[in-house]
Amino acid sequence: MKGSVCHELETGLPAAEVWEVYGGFLVGQLLPQLVPEVFSKVELVEGDGGVGSVLHVIFTPGAHRGEFMKEKFIKIDNENYIKEAEVIEGGFLDHGFKKYVVRIEIFRKTDSSSVLRSTIEFEAEDASKASSVSTGGLAATAEAVTKYMREQRSSAEPEQVPSNGSDEEAIQPK
Repeated sequence: MKGSVCHELETGLPAAEVWEVYGGFLVGQLLPQLVPEVFSKVELVEGDGGVGSVLHVIFTPGAHRGEFMKEKFIKIDNENYIKEAEVIEGGFLDHGFKKYVVRIEIFRKTDSSSVLRSTIEFEAEDASKASSVSTGGLAATAEAVTKYMREQRSSAEPEQVPSNGSDEEAIQPK
C-alpha cells in the first residue's frame, strides 16, 4: 500500500531564512537540542550535507518506532527550497515499510513569511501499517525550529530607541 501524509506550518519568517536551516545539515544539528523528547543524537556519517549525504538519527527511548534510522538526502533544490530524504536503514523499514521518504518544501508567502510543508510518502507491506504514519514528529520539529529561529532573530535585532511619538526632530532650547 502506498500513501502520503502532510503537515503545513506558517513560519512568520522569510523563506530564504528557513531554507538556510533546512537546506543542509544545520536542522539535524539543532534537533537534539530543540526536540530532545524525539531526537537523542543526529550524526552526519557520509557526505557533506548535500545530495547523497547520510544521517544516523538516534531516537530518544520510547519516542519512535525503533532506536535509530539512517536517512539519505536524495534531492536538494536550493532554488525551489525542496529537500527529500529517504530512510535507508532502521526506523519504519524495520516495521513493515518498504519505502519511507520525507519531503520538506518551503513556500514564500510574503517577503517576511513562508509556509513549511512536510510530507511523508510511504509504501507499506500491508494496509494496516499505514495508520502508524504520522506527521507529529515533523510538526513538532517545524514548530520548535521556527520558534528557535524567531527567538534568534529577535535577540539579534538592535533595540529600538524610544520615540517621543513624533517624526519631527525635538528642538532644544538655546
